[in-house]
Amino acid sequence: MNLSVQIFLSLVLSVIVGLLLGDGSVGPVKTWIAPIGSMFISLIKMMIVPVVFCSLVVGMTSMGDMKKLGRIGVKTLAVYLVTTAIAIAIGFVVAGIVQPGIGMALPTAAAPKVKEAPTIMQVFLNMIPSNPIASMAKADILPIIIFALFVGAGIISLGGKKADILIGFFDASAEVCYRIIGMIMKIAPLGVFCLLMPVVVQNGPKVLLPLISVIICMAVGSVIHAVCIYSSIAGIAARMSPLTFFRGMSEAMAIAFTTCSSAGTLPVNMKNVQTKLGVRRDIASFVLPLGATINMDGTALYMGICSLFIANVYGIPLTMDQMMMIILTGTLASIGTAGVPGGGLIMLAMVLQSVGLPMEGLALVAGIDRVLDMFRTCLNITGDAAVAVAINATEKDKE
Repeated sequence: MNLSVQIFLSLVLSVIVGLLLGDGSVGPVKTWIAPIGSMFISLIKMMIVPVVFCSLVVGMTSMGDMKKLGRIGVKTLAVYLVTTAIAIAIGFVVAGIVQPGIGMALPTAAAPKVKEAPTIMQVFLNMIPSNPIASMAKADILPIIIFALFVGAGIISLGGKKADILIGFFDASAEVCYRIIGMIMKIAPLGVFCLLMPVVVQNGPKVLLPLISVIICMAVGSVIHAVCIYSSIAGIAARMSPLTFFRGMSEAMAIAFTTCSSAGTLPVNMKNVQTKLGVRRDIASFVLPLGATINMDGTALYMGICSLFIANVYGIPLTMDQMMMIILTGTLASIGTAGVPGGGLIMLAMVLQSVGLPMEGLALVAGIDRVLDMFRTCLNITGDAAVAVAINATEKDKE
């Protein structure tokens, strides 16, 4: 049976079993099932730093041109920002039709504490690793990208036989990483089942039903954005059919949906876009790690839906000016919160503050945030892949 089908079936089975067990079995499930899922995530995370670093060094040396790297970087960042703005707009449209929160009486709760968002200059400062080994230990993707680019540039400037030896070493190391990822993916169906079932048991119908309209908005908005925007980007730029694109992404999307981690899905995503979507390693190794930290289309969609939901609950009508402010703030915040843990909550807090919506509204969606995170992470990594396919196609024209 195809691995993608196995993962999908285990996902469906985990939902069925979780609903049948109910919240009465939370304790045993957390004790015996959840740790197996955590082991699976740890196995994938184990490969993040090696695969990003080795692939990016190889990609940098194969480009052999800083001008080419700059061109790819500008195009990638521009597409990420545009799709982020579109995602917020789609969130508004879907939430405007469904109108989640109208007439809903929810118990008031204190707003969860949110870290203060770093300034743009602080983000730039944090990108430069004062200790690359420490950045690798903490799996900070942006500093690792910068360090790998410098290592690649140093190898290019070295040239000759010594450079060839180093390129061969990193190339072989990247291949070993992909082989290990292949081994890990063989147990993906079991890992997905053990990751998702505890979530279903803990967030049963009692938690989900009062906020089902928000979940529906998130699911519908994610499908619309993926099908209309991402498949169009891949189709127009690379003449790739939606079926080919989503079939190639099915494994990575399932892993993202269950792990809720863009960084955790990165090794699988890098392998898939190269082997199944035909993206060159030098493109994939630059575009995807950057996207895992900067591209937040799923979070942007979530912001559009949740801000309208909170406004409806508190009976505050949003004006067109406020909606435009949310789109602008959300798009810029996607860079400002790059690589920051809990970035989604920080972005939503910034958006609520920018248009004067109650910060207590954060508490309304906190209960289902894990469920919403599944959709937004899945959308994020799908967007990374679509942009990689598009950039790869545009760079082929320049060869």
